[in-house]
Amino acid sequence: MPHLTIEYSKNIENDIEINDLVQAMHNSAASIDALPIGGLRTRAVARKHFLVADGHSSNTFVNVALRIAPGRSEGIKKEAGEKLFLTLKKFFSEFSDSNPVALSFEIQELDANLRWKDSNIREHMKKRSE
Repeated sequence: MPHLTIEYSKNIENDIEINDLVQAMHNSAASIDALPIGGLRTRAVARKHFLVADGHSSNTFVNVALRIAPGRSEGIKKEAGEKLFLTLKKFFSEFSDSNPVALSFEIQELDANLRWKDSNIREHMKKRSE
């Protein structure tokens, strides 16, 4: 774990290359020591049905959630959150100059007792690096 989920209004797809957004957020997260790359997952999902603010069709939104396991200090979480939110803001800086956009970022700490997982990705990463 960590997992980044990017939720966005579908109406940004004509102006934003979503794969570039996913890559930018993934790279930023991978550069944070407290977020192990072996567990890092980044994905994006478009929301076709949405209303933002006054409901004008040009309004857009992007919400990014970072889900992490417990155990990191508040300072480490805050530093990671600030770096990732800055990445998001920089990515949308040109777009936001001429388009209404609501950007948000949050960190969700998951309860380790209520989480199940299985992965062999780290083993494959190790084999690829040999």
